[in-house]
Amino acid sequence: MKCLIVAAGAGTRLQEKGALKPLVSIRGEPLIERVIGAAHRAGVDEFVVVSGYMGETLRAELDAFAPRAGVRITHVENPEWRRANGVSLAAGRVALAEPFLLSMCDHLVDPSIYRDLMAAPCEPGSATLAVDRNIDDPLNDPDDFTRVLCEGGRIRRIGKTIAEFNAIDTGVFLCTPAVFAAAAEAQAHGDDSISGAITALAARDKAFVFDIGARAWIDVDDAVAYAKAEMLLDSGRL
Repeated sequence: MKCLIVAAGAGTRLQEKGALKPLVSIRGEPLIERVIGAAHRAGVDEFVVVSGYMGETLRAELDAFAPRAGVRITHVENPEWRRANGVSLAAGRVALAEPFLLSMCDHLVDPSIYRDLMAAPCEPGSATLAVDRNIDDPLNDPDDFTRVLCEGGRIRRIGKTIAEFNAIDTGVFLCTPAVFAAAAEAQAHGDDSISGAITALAARDKAFVFDIGARAWIDVDDAVAYAKAEMLLDSGRL
């Protein structure tokens, strides 16, 4: 199974740690290399990386990294990288025709989350989101995380501002190619985000959830989260 990694944005909130977020080093290793390494340990050896901001730099670094890591990397460029992340998701369509994993370049997760998500049922025309139900965990930023309302194993609502929620979006998905049409549908209604694509699938009862339990993950999007990620790495939880 391939893994699509969204790595197109400017990542301005983390720029004090480095000019290009995917290449920000944490404990001696760039964030995106840690993401690829975790998925590789789970059994993924082929990646599609969507780049945009400083894309030439990122692509060159990944081309040097791929043979060292024993993985294959296909590059897709998103010239509209200033828009929300659903545009980068849609850009990956050219390289993906079968079910695939979807991850963010700055989300560090326990590799077993990837492994178990790949083994989860994959209903045609669907997407499954790995969710964290520990909404009060101090590792999670309540002012920034994407909220999810789950019911009966399905997503009913998703977004950063929904009032009622019982889980958090970890940024890791198992998708069928139907997610690309869902992204186009969401964009036609003015929503460029990945959450918009999932909302479109949820309207058809095709958006499922996978509970990660107590396993560790973190969205490294600012200096505070960076420090928390260092702590998780030092503890061996990631």
